[in-house]
Amino acid sequence: MKKKKLFSLVLATVLTAATVLPCYGASTKEKISNAQAEQAAAQSQLDSIQSRIDELNSKKGQSEEYLSELNQQLDDLQNRLQELQDQYDAKQNELVQIQADLEDAKAKEEEQYEAMKLRIQYMYENSSGNGYMAMLFSSKSISELISRAEYIQKISDFDRDLMQEYEDTVNQVKEKETQVQEEQAAIVELQQQSSDQQEAIQELYAAAYQELRTYSAELDDAKSSESTLVDEINSKADAINDLIRQAKEEEIAAQKKAEEEAAAAAAQQAAAEAEAEAARKQAAEAEAARVAAAEAANAAAKADTDTSSSSGSSSSDSSASSTTTESPSASDTSSSSSSGTYLGRFKLTGYCSCSICTGQWSGGSTASGTTPTAGRTIAMGGVPFGTKLMINGQVYTVEDRGTAYGHVDIFCSSHSEALSFGVQYADVYQLS
Repeated sequence: MKKKKLFSLVLATVLTAATVLPCYGASTKEKISNAQAEQAAAQSQLDSIQSRIDELNSKKGQSEEYLSELNQQLDDLQNRLQELQDQYDAKQNELVQIQADLEDAKAKEEEQYEAMKLRIQYMYENSSGNGYMAMLFSSKSISELISRAEYIQKISDFDRDLMQEYEDTVNQVKEKETQVQEEQAAIVELQQQSSDQQEAIQELYAAAYQELRTYSAELDDAKSSESTLVDEINSKADAINDLIRQAKEEEIAAQKKAEEEAAAAAAQQAAAEAEAEAARKQAAEAEAARVAAAEAANAAAKADTDTSSSSGSSSSDSSASSTTTESPSASDTSSSSSSGTYLGRFKLTGYCSCSICTGQWSGGSTASGTTPTAGRTIAMGGVPFGTKLMINGQVYTVEDRGTAYGHVDIFCSSHSEALSFGVQYADVYQLS
């Protein structure tokens, strides 16, 4: 019966503590909720900025590629302009040579003309008649006539050939001069077209370069905002881990207090029951003494009135029942044990160094710079690197990040082992 009363008292105390416990540290939980909301808002902004960074990187890459193409076009045009200039210079030199040839032809014409005049003058001064006819008629024989006729014919043919050669030379030189001038004009037109095209490309290049500078400036601003938000998110994560740890500590303290109050109430109840039992025992002993005294008095009176009767006296034995009280011993509910400081019951998961578990950091070192090792390395936020935690009798070292306080990620040697680990829960102790 006493055990039932004691159990009822302890149960009532525990139920009262369980009812109050969820409300204990409500302000801390509210702070956690607010911090998580702020972190989620910052993460949303970070996602938006990172999308903008990706977009700007894409546009910047396109602008750089476009600038590279324009640079190539400008180089090609510059080379083309140089080639045209070389061609123009060559044509200019050719034109100078043609003009020199033309001057030579004119000089030769003058020489031929002067020679012809001298020849005619000589013939006129040394002949008695008029020109070639006088020469023919002054012949003394047929053979001399034929010879003079052939001579005159040769001179005429020679003069005619010279004249024709001169005319052909002059015509060829003039045609070539005209051709070179036309080619020069065509080259000048090509130069103008290339210059106009070069100017247009330079304008495009200037616009593209300004656009690239704008993208670069926006990208720098976005990266600065990204860095600020990353720092803010990390700060919020640290604050959340601190608040979670504080909530855990408050929860453990509340539980410990409730257990201590339950134990104190149980001890108080046991003391009250022991006191009541002692009072009942004392009353029973007094009642037994009173009955014994009454019986002794009755026996004495009977002995006085009945002296002839037997001299024996009857006495009655009195017995007192006694009960022993049981004093329950309080159980030790301390949050600390020989295993270290009790942190609470945490969630356990497994991970490995593959790209599925660690993404871009796969195969690398931990956040603390160590090489992850199965059976030693764990990841958890809210505590310094190097903190020793005992879980299910195994001692681990916090060397990595990725989970919040209260969630321990245990490093495994393979992905299949991490998957088979699943999700577990265990009491966690922090070693000094």
